[in-house]
Amino acid sequence: MPDKAFGFEKPEDSPGFLLWQTTITWQRLIKKALDPYQISHAQFVIMAIVLWFEGLKQEPTQILIVRQSKLDKMTVSKSLKKLASLGLIKRTEHETDTRAKSVNLTTKGRTLASKLVPIVEKIDEKFFGIVSAKDQRLLINILGNLTASM
Repeated sequence: MPDKAFGFEKPEDSPGFLLWQTTITWQRLIKKALDPYQISHAQFVIMAIVLWFEGLKQEPTQILIVRQSKLDKMTVSKSLKKLASLGLIKRTEHETDTRAKSVNLTTKGRTLASKLVPIVEKIDEKFFGIVSAKDQRLLINILGNLTASM
């Protein structure tokens, strides 16, 4: 019998494949909810991160957004340009670091982000709600460990 090409008996035994399927399914739901607002998922995540840090009275920078979102620098840069062209964010020189750009939501951006966050959170509640609260905490810990190692 020839060597098997895969290390699993069936695709559903592969954690990577299951994570892929889960991610695609979840992203499809988010995309459907964001499409009417003409905001991509990456753009939403960036706006939500800025909203979060502004709520903490911290000045978000592009680098902070890259670190927090795990998006690549180019995606963040392009998304910020698009959000700025839509009048949703503004980028300014950082007060103390001339190499950094501060990112802030405009009033229009804050209003939109504040509207979209509950919509996305409701999708999360429904999507992950089929899993018990205990298993959700376990999933959060597992995913946190995976992303912390990157």
